[in-house]
This record gives sequence, structure tokens and C-alpha cells, in this order.
Amino acid sequence: MIKTRFAPSPTGFLHIGGLRGALYSYLYAKQHKGKFILRIEDTDQSRYVSGAEKNIISTLQKIGLNWDEGPYLDKHSTIKEKGGFGPYFQSKRLKIYQEYAQKLIDSGDAYYCFCTPERLTELRSKQQENKLQPKYDGCCRKFIEKYKNSKFKIRNSKLFVNNNPCVIRLKVPESGEIKFNDLIRGEVKFQMEDVDDQVLIKSDGFPTYHLAVVVDDHLMGITHAIRGEEWISSTPKHILTYQALGWKLPEFAHLPLLLNPDKSKLSKRQGDVAAEDYLNKGYLPEAIINYIALLGWHPQDERELFTLKDLIKRFELTRVQKAGAIFDLEKLNWFNCHYLMKRTDKELVKLIQKFLPNVNGKLLLKIVKVEKGRINNLSDICTTAKFFFELPNYEVNTLIFKKSDKTKTVLALTKIVEKLNLLKKWDRIIIKRTMEEIVEENNLTNGDVFWAVRVAVSGLEKSPPPEEIMEILEKKESISRIVQAIKKLS
Repeated sequence: MIKTRFAPSPTGFLHIGGLRGALYSYLYAKQHKGKFILRIEDTDQSRYVSGAEKNIISTLQKIGLNWDEGPYLDKHSTIKEKGGFGPYFQSKRLKIYQEYAQKLIDSGDAYYCFCTPERLTELRSKQQENKLQPKYDGCCRKFIEKYKNSKFKIRNSKLFVNNNPCVIRLKVPESGEIKFNDLIRGEVKFQMEDVDDQVLIKSDGFPTYHLAVVVDDHLMGITHAIRGEEWISSTPKHILTYQALGWKLPEFAHLPLLLNPDKSKLSKRQGDVAAEDYLNKGYLPEAIINYIALLGWHPQDERELFTLKDLIKRFELTRVQKAGAIFDLEKLNWFNCHYLMKRTDKELVKLIQKFLPNVNGKLLLKIVKVEKGRINNLSDICTTAKFFFELPNYEVNTLIFKKSDKTKTVLALTKIVEKLNLLKKWDRIIIKRTMEEIVEENNLTNGDVFWAVRVAVSGLEKSPPPEEIMEILEKKESISRIVQAIKKLS
């Protein structure tokens, strides 16, 4: 059975790149009738961010990727676990990793290293000075036979063998070649002399990622490891560990980087990179999924719009590109606008209420009807519809259309006040007809009238049509704002 996993570290929020990895892993598993699991890789305690695991789980649940095994949040936001291969937090699996580390020591595929941090720092410094690849020099390999049958212990969060503090390193062959088939990149080769004797168990008794990921993927039955391209250089270490333990290798697929428009690595400096940020701004989960799926993958035709069900049917791992994918906010906005317009007005009101909690539901429904085509995300309505809740603030010259003048603008606004005061029925059709009459009766242009009224009631050069705004503002408020505009011009 096909089984994939998403295994984030709780060192911060869920990155957009991480979400794409989770989505691709989910799609591949589901289209093969397999299982998708979530695992939290929290062995690096120095980089742990409090609450990050909850944030990651919550974000994935909001996005709508439902996993078959792993931690989840119940209705009380309490973390619970499901599945028969747990625990799914690496920090709860320390004894398991230590057991397999001891097996590697016993077989001679790993060894104890007693080098001090000071020696390692000096070694790296000399290598950099001589422009050599920074890697461990194998100094403690000479102790392999001496300590091969020695059992390590952990006391006071320190790793010891025969009372000597140490770490455990993987014994990498000194020569030869290692290669594997990447489902995206094809054959990938490494020379053994370029592969470091990786630390497997740190001085505090915690495993590094390189040991934990191999042990967990094997014990949890992972058949396909789909992850970012930054892990390509680590894959030889993982393969050697699999081989040393006598385990079958999973298939590997390394996804391309996500890039800013300037081709630099996607980073916070150029915009939001956390998936939660987009949810909080009011990007719909279906829009995020649709857009993220196309960051590096493209179908055989030119189609762009896909539901999650569509993606499960159409996604092909072999069609994921090798080159980095550009994250384009404008394109994400396009997708979100599409999905916003597919929602009913009542659905949008429910979603928007968290951004405008003090606005009456009936009023909000009216606003949504005229504003939904002008927003990129739900939170935009706080800006685009601001004039409905407070008096507009604008420069007086903004009232005058570029092909008009002050005299015509004052005339247009004065006449509209006179006619609007006489109206007994207040709706957009009648209001628009009234403004058209003023254009015809006073030898004015649409710009003289419609532009001036638009700015007077909204304060904006771009807004819904003025008659739609005034219908929502109602008669008294609309006329009051136009009178204020006349005073400004005077």
C-alpha cells in the first residue's frame, strides 16, 4: 500500500513550501488509494517554538487536508493522536532511536565520537581557510573496534560510553559511489568522499533528523518520501542508514524550491510565507490549494481550475518540474477572486463577519453584493467598504473630474441634491436615472456628475457605482455627504 507523510518541525509557522509538500504527498497517496500521515519532527529542542505544533496542525485542518494517522486537534483544541504506529511526535520516540543507534554501533556501521566542540570548530575553520569542503575528518574512527561492543548510556541529558561524553556518527565508506532514482529528477549520484560522517545521536541523547527520519519512515511503513530539494544532499546518508539496518528503501521525490518574483528563495522579507497568514487575510482554502498545486506541477492541458477531488484524479508526480517555481501573489489573488465569486452572498457574509463583527448582518449583505467583485481577499473589505461606516476623507480637488472644472462640479452636486431631496422612492435605478437627467438638463457630461457624486459619497476615485453606494447609505446620509462636498468646494 502506498503511504506518504508530511513531517514538519515545530520551529515556526507552516511555510507555504511546506504546505505544497503536504499537498503533493496527500494527492499522491489518495490517488493510489493509500494513506497519508502527519508526523511532528521535534527532536531539535534548541529551535522549538512554543505552540508551533498546534499552529501547524490547525492550519492543515483549516486548509482541508485530512490525514489518516498522526496528531490532530479535537473540538477543544487539545492535541490527540490517531493511528497504530505512534507516537507521532519524535520527542516521544527517543528510546526507539537509541535502540537502532545501538544496533548500528554493534554492527560497526556507526561509531562513538569524542571530539570536543572546540576541536570541531578549529577543524571547520582550517577547512574553510584552505577552501576545502567542511566535513568531519574521521578522527574517532580509530576507536571503532575498541568501543564496538560498548553500550551507551544517557545521564542528566548527556550521552556517555564508558563514562566518556560522546556523540554517535554514521560510518560512511571512504570511497565509491552512491546513487538513487529520484521520481522527479531521475538518477542522482554522489561520491562517497563528499558525504559526511553524519551525527546520528547528539550529545544530549536526542537523534538528529537523519537517524529519526529513517527509523520513523521505516517503522511507519512510508513508501514514498516526498520532500523539498534541500534534502537531496542528505539522501545518501539516509540510504546508507537504511542499508546498514537491512531495510527496504522508500521512493524519493525532491520538490523544487519556491521563489520570489526576483528568483530569490521565498522569504518573509518579500511577503508572507506562512500559510496561516493567507487564511487570516481571508484567502479561501480552495483557492490556496488550487494555486499551491500549480507551483511546480502542471497538467497535460492548459486547465488551471481544480478542486481537491480534481487534483487527486489529475496530479502526476512525474510532471513536477525540477526548476524553482515563482510564487506570484497576483495569481493567487486571481484564484481567490474566482472562488469568492462562486460563493453565495450569504456564505460570504458569514465569512466576512469576523472582519467586521460590529456590522449589522442585513447591512453587510448589501455591502457584500456591491463589493465582492472588488476584493482580492475577505479582509480587503475592511478597506474597500470603509466609507460605509465612517465619513470619507479626501482632497477637495479629487471631486473635480479631470475633464471638468470647479464651476461645473458645484453645479452638478447642487442639482443632484435638489433632485434627490424630491425622491419618494430610494433605489439605485431611480438614483441613476436622476443623475442622467441632470447630465442632459444642464449640458454636463457623465464625468461632471457621476465622478463628483462618487467621490462625495465614498471619498474614492474607484468604487462601486455611486447609485449603488447611495442605495446602501440611504437618502439622508447620501445627501448629507454631497452637501459636505459642496461646502468643501466653496
